[in-house]
Amino acid sequence: MPANPLLVRPLIARQPFANPLSNNRFRSTAASLTALSLALSACAQAPVTLRETPPLPAAQPPAPPVAAVPAAPAYPAAPVSALVDAVSIPYERFTLPNGLTVLVHTDRKAPVVAVSVWYGVGSKNEPRGRTGFAHLFEHLMFYGSTHVQGDFFLPLTQAGATDANGTTWFDRTNYFETVPTGALDRALMMESDRMGFLLDAVTQKRLDAQRAVVQNEKRQGDNQPFGLTEYEQLETLYPTGHPYHHSTIGSMADLDAASLADVKGWFSDHYGPNNALLVLAGDVDLATAKAKVAQWFGEFPAGPKVQPVSAPVPTLPAPVSRTIKDTVATTRISRLWAIPGLDNPDNLALQIGAAVLGGLASSRLDDALVRKSEVAVTASAGAQIFAQAGQFEASVDVKPGIDPARVNAALDAEIARLVSEGPTADELQRAVTRYAATEIRGLESVGGFNGKAPTLAEGLLYSGDPAQYRKRLEAAAKLTPEDVRAVLQKWLTRPAFALTVEPGTRTAGGEARGGDNALPAARPAPAAPPTATLSPPAPRKQLPGPGDLPQLAFPAIERATLSNGIEVLFARRAAVPVVSVRLAFDAGAAADPKTAPGTQALLLQLMDEGTEALEASELARVRERLGASIAAQASADTTAFQLDALTPNLPSSLALLADYVRHPGLRAADLERVRAQQLAAIDAELAEPGDTAERVLFPALYGPDHPYGRAPTGTGSKAVVARLTRADLAAFHDGWLRPDKARIIVAGDTTLAEVTALLEKSFGDWRAPSTPAPVKDLAAAIPTPTPHILLVDRPASPQSMIVAGEVLGQRGTDDLVPLKAANEVLGGNFLARINSNLREAKGWSYGAYSVVSDRTDRVAYRVIAPVQTDKTGAAIAEIRKELSGFLGTKGITAAELGWSTAGSARELAGSFETSGAVLDAVAKIAAYHRPDDFYVRLPERYKAMTAKQLDAVARASLNPANLTWVVVGDAAKVKPQLATLGLPIEVVKAGE
Repeated sequence: MPANPLLVRPLIARQPFANPLSNNRFRSTAASLTALSLALSACAQAPVTLRETPPLPAAQPPAPPVAAVPAAPAYPAAPVSALVDAVSIPYERFTLPNGLTVLVHTDRKAPVVAVSVWYGVGSKNEPRGRTGFAHLFEHLMFYGSTHVQGDFFLPLTQAGATDANGTTWFDRTNYFETVPTGALDRALMMESDRMGFLLDAVTQKRLDAQRAVVQNEKRQGDNQPFGLTEYEQLETLYPTGHPYHHSTIGSMADLDAASLADVKGWFSDHYGPNNALLVLAGDVDLATAKAKVAQWFGEFPAGPKVQPVSAPVPTLPAPVSRTIKDTVATTRISRLWAIPGLDNPDNLALQIGAAVLGGLASSRLDDALVRKSEVAVTASAGAQIFAQAGQFEASVDVKPGIDPARVNAALDAEIARLVSEGPTADELQRAVTRYAATEIRGLESVGGFNGKAPTLAEGLLYSGDPAQYRKRLEAAAKLTPEDVRAVLQKWLTRPAFALTVEPGTRTAGGEARGGDNALPAARPAPAAPPTATLSPPAPRKQLPGPGDLPQLAFPAIERATLSNGIEVLFARRAAVPVVSVRLAFDAGAAADPKTAPGTQALLLQLMDEGTEALEASELARVRERLGASIAAQASADTTAFQLDALTPNLPSSLALLADYVRHPGLRAADLERVRAQQLAAIDAELAEPGDTAERVLFPALYGPDHPYGRAPTGTGSKAVVARLTRADLAAFHDGWLRPDKARIIVAGDTTLAEVTALLEKSFGDWRAPSTPAPVKDLAAAIPTPTPHILLVDRPASPQSMIVAGEVLGQRGTDDLVPLKAANEVLGGNFLARINSNLREAKGWSYGAYSVVSDRTDRVAYRVIAPVQTDKTGAAIAEIRKELSGFLGTKGITAAELGWSTAGSARELAGSFETSGAVLDAVAKIAAYHRPDDFYVRLPERYKAMTAKQLDAVARASLNPANLTWVVVGDAAKVKPQLATLGLPIEVVKAGE
């Protein structure tokens, strides 16, 4: 799991069957960050992609007559081979005498370098009684070495690192950061120091602290809906003693047993340079890389050779069927098989087959079980691929009121049909196109979780070839339907594991899960090999400086206006052949009728079910043939439709976007289906701790009459969703999604002239209706804050979700930069006081944060802290203490000012690598009325900030006495703790 959860974008979910077209190269440990992900996304007020939603039983008024359905237009697409030809990561390679392999890729688009270090050791290498140790050790690697004392995140933050983190999975552990070019020596010195000089700095105190953090990471994952299913999957598919039988997070008992001697042994056995590879990608060349890597890594001797681990693909002796209960909204039915890993070429056909079955929007399961028979609210399939094995999973969430036995039979029938027939040529083409498109988009970044550096590293580590990504793409483009059918028949005709998760009370938690007492015993530490003649020792007496403040490479914003008045803002980013287009409307969840929250959400789900010319499945197929993504997004203030397109297919993709937005089908039959899905989505929110807390907090902060006083997901209430009609949704579409309320933002590999011509063709003839455009009413009075605790009972929760907030006097259009800079020190950064207290000092949480939201009108300040149940009251007391001190006599120190403002200024250099990041920035410039050079001027603004200025703005803005607290946890255990805090306590239910 990432050592720093705040830096994960997006946060990694626990369920190990993610995008079936991805290698999931950065699947981290088995603990879930779902709660924190939801909390942080809500706090940041980032646009939420609304998923498909639900039906109604009652009779509906007849739909108004619809004009004759136009013939479906043609949407020509470039061949997959042309897409594959566009994917290339040139690299050079060298190896130090000690065995460290180095790959170098030069990319000068931004003054940053990605540093990615991969070690060939993961949880599969753990011996008996030490499950979870590989990941625990990863955490320790961030907390000091002989020459870099203390937290590694501090000097990296000072240097402006944009994604400093580390992850552990079954087959590897990696550490990475993207830093301004001038800070490359600092990053290399730090990575080399923990490779060669770690153990003197590891103390029992540090081990105990990180053990507590990791155990709360485990609790946080276990506490999520479906949080125990990974244990069921691994423990059933892989026999006891198999390297993949136990989860990467491990068991509580084994984590408790980890000792300093284990740390030293693990380091000596696995962390030699000959078991590592280093990738440098970005603003660096081969000569520079050779000199710097030799300087910092050349002095270390090779370590013991890591012994290979046998991990054969197991087959169940007979079908296994199991049912468990959990705090979930609806029954989930799954079929699972163990399958080959990256060491077997069959894995690629299995990934493509999984996409056809349940990974595409037009998949077999979606079409048959969700759209046609309507027995499921969601369906998915994926292939999770490890180095030596993996899992194939197909899952459906049963529609409430449907007999699960019927869904079981339908799921088995669809799997059997695909295995028997194989995919069609069109299904295969769509799956491979999406696979190629996903790879292309990932390569916009030089580092992080999915960029060029990790792509090269993964290929070298698992396949011995950095260009393996290219070979896989070429192999995917050559697959035939018969190839896929043969592989599916080979692996999916074996006995399956049928797992059913039903709503109910858990009989046991995850405390005792995740271990394996049949693993091999630990081997004695091998003798160190003779030291080779290497480069002279590097100077380590002083940490290299962060370099000069890098020049921010933010593209110029160009503007045009379509003939109907729609403003177009454009920023060029040509690193890879992709273009992102956002059609944004001044609407958002705040535009929902006062008596009908959830209207917009239901409309957006229905719009995804087809246009007047294209029914749902065909719309999905067209998108997949183009390798395009069209996602409806909604924040409180904006409704947007984002197109992520491949440059060769941009004309067709824009034409499809226009049809999607301007001519939605809004079919009555589709409405009933998505209504059922949205009702199920609301139930799912009520089962998830973070969502539950937000559904309680926002009405308490803003009041039920204010448009912001609603669940930030925008899904609304079940009572409203159950009664909305097609006419209601059509009225919202016609009233709010109109050209005079629209703005188009474009970023990527095109020009303003080219894209404006295409937009004129797609949107230029769109005329606004004669009726006045609606205006949101944000004038409702906000309740006077009355500090109290709202407690939501969630029995048997190993953690409590704490969320607190207050409405501030500022608006989103005000200058919030100083306030947000102050909050960096209080709670907005991994190094901030709240996280340092609850995670680092106390070990009560995997991560705790505070944020100032982005909203057009009155913004809110919030604190989010998932903590272990027995520390709920104490955690709130500590948060209150931190707030009072920060706003009282313990203002920002010189050291805090240095890392926060200097780090914020430096990290801007690496913040706009991708067209998506640039698009978001331009959209904020427009939405909050900022000058075009807002981001270019930020570094100088940060440099000019003083502690006195930031203290003053924080003290003028925040008032801890105004905080409303929400706690979602086991009331029987939590309420007595809360009673000691001196605040009124009200036990409430999350509103439906």
